[in-house]
Amino acid sequence: MQAQLVLEDGRVFPGRYFGGVGQTEGEVVFNTSMTGYQEVLTDPSYCGQIVVMTCPQIGNYGVNPQDQESARPWVRAMIVREVAEYTSNWRSRIDLNGYLRQWRVTGLTGVDTRALTRHIRDQGAMRGVIASADESAEALAEQARASAPMTGADHVGTVTCDEPYPWRQGYELGWSPRAAVAAPGEPRYRVIAYDFGVKQNILRSLVHSGCELTVVPAMTPAEDVLALEPDGVFLSNGPGDPAAVEYGIENTRRLIGKLPLFGICLGHQILSLALGAKTYKLKFGHRGGNQPVKRLATGAVEITAQNHGFAVDPDSLPDACEVTHLNLNDQTCEGFAHRDLPLFSVQYHPEASPGPHDATYLFERFTAMMEAHRPAKQDR
Repeated sequence: MQAQLVLEDGRVFPGRYFGGVGQTEGEVVFNTSMTGYQEVLTDPSYCGQIVVMTCPQIGNYGVNPQDQESARPWVRAMIVREVAEYTSNWRSRIDLNGYLRQWRVTGLTGVDTRALTRHIRDQGAMRGVIASADESAEALAEQARASAPMTGADHVGTVTCDEPYPWRQGYELGWSPRAAVAAPGEPRYRVIAYDFGVKQNILRSLVHSGCELTVVPAMTPAEDVLALEPDGVFLSNGPGDPAAVEYGIENTRRLIGKLPLFGICLGHQILSLALGAKTYKLKFGHRGGNQPVKRLATGAVEITAQNHGFAVDPDSLPDACEVTHLNLNDQTCEGFAHRDLPLFSVQYHPEASPGPHDATYLFERFTAMMEAHRPAKQDR
């Protein structure tokens, strides 16, 4: 069935439906990963977005239960140059077309994704509508312009859990480089993880590093977290504009200085806002598994997985904070730490899934920080 993507500036990209069929609107962004489409689909940070995959063929290894980052897909739609008709992987349980159809997620194939990505890169991420080719492009462009922008949008309430729950699952043996070189640590640190849209591989990484995890909803008051007497608090990734997550910022502000804090992606942004810094929207964001980041303390360059459309303004950070990581493509802030308080965060994804594993040391840094700040001789 012939379909089209119409952007808010009127640009039209024709294609064909696959997966779920129906009209869909959202912010159109691109991801440069060669693999990992299943992790992209199920990453809650993509809530509200239409994702363009720059790899020319997507779907050739199917979909399996082990590689999901949450219980369901969160993207509004996926756009590809060519969707694979056949899968070749012994772990596959369903093909991509069937998976999207099962969840009623719109797919668009046959699109000139190179031209589309160049257009977004030049003009910036923008809203778009996927619809039948029979519908008026002018009307669809107007619909895109009238749709809700990502700036000011709080999507965390859509993706967060309803109730607290324990998480005890570590890496599946044989599928993680960390599991191959080091056994899981004993659960020595009680950690509360705020679920702003957390990826499951982050939780696995924390468990592998020796954390006993309780995941709590994004709106959980700081006082309730402190009442659980954790050794540390983790602030997760998630979708939308960080400045709109006012409850997360306020609760984080109440936790600062009371116990160690570690943030990733949206958690990094929320932590910065809680300290009084500012965030801003990037032109087209960073999404993919090949972003070079410089670790300023050592000069080492890490190749990282990233998925964000906002960034922290480093000049707005308090004087007591220092930038620890820098994106080498555009010099944006990729991490910071406080000089006096036990807290740090990074904008990128050290848990990968998909992507490189260059930055897994950050989870050990968190446990070391908790060890240094836990009460003396406390036996857990």
